[in-house]
Amino acid sequence: MTITPAEHRYLQVARTLRKEIVDGVYPVGSQLPTEHELCERFEVSRYTIREALRRLRDDNLVASRPRAGTLVVPRPTSNSYAQDVMSINDLLAFATGARFEIESNAMVTIDDELAARTGLAVGSQWLAVRGYRRADESAAPLCRTEYYINRAFAAVGRLLHRHSGPIFPLIEDLFGVSIIEVHQQISAVLITDELADALQVEAGSAALEMQRTYTTSDGDVAQVTVNTHPSSRYRHSMTMRRVKG
Repeated sequence: MTITPAEHRYLQVARTLRKEIVDGVYPVGSQLPTEHELCERFEVSRYTIREALRRLRDDNLVASRPRAGTLVVPRPTSNSYAQDVMSINDLLAFATGARFEIESNAMVTIDDELAARTGLAVGSQWLAVRGYRRADESAAPLCRTEYYINRAFAAVGRLLHRHSGPIFPLIEDLFGVSIIEVHQQISAVLITDELADALQVEAGSAALEMQRTYTTSDGDVAQVTVNTHPSSRYRHSMTMRRVKG
């Protein structure tokens, strides 16, 4: 979808205000400037400001109340956010229950091979965090995990050495964004020679590769995760019910 200049402008205004809220310029309980004041500051129309404020409401950063203006409100916890979205709740449960051992943490430029596996643009730069998830110290790894984090959120990488849970709630809390959609794609692959020893399986054996793309309310990809599970260590179950028409 092509973004018109007006749409692009309200996203810019929303990002600026979001950063100021996260940085404490507008602390919880404070009031944002009026629409008129924001129009003057950003030199945009009232429509643009209203769209920017709507985006901040979608991210649970502000609430608009009659005669009280727009107030900065506490963000809900990750658990309360996830309870309404079972697929995201499942991701939180899995990532919290399996310890992540970081092997590398560095900026990378997406090449043809990574583009095919992640769907990211060739030549773009992302923070790559790679490692393995284990249920306990003695067990073989459950999977190989690769995180590719939007460079706009790369500062989160400094916190990961003391963080064991999922990464996307950190991104939400640090940058004031909301992950509103997680697209998952599952493919059958073969274990490479490189991964065979670490995963303690035979090279060429079957595995499931799960690619997840995390999209913010701004329509930006915040993170792409690729998990490679040996076939014997992963089972995906789903219950479907007939809907009466």
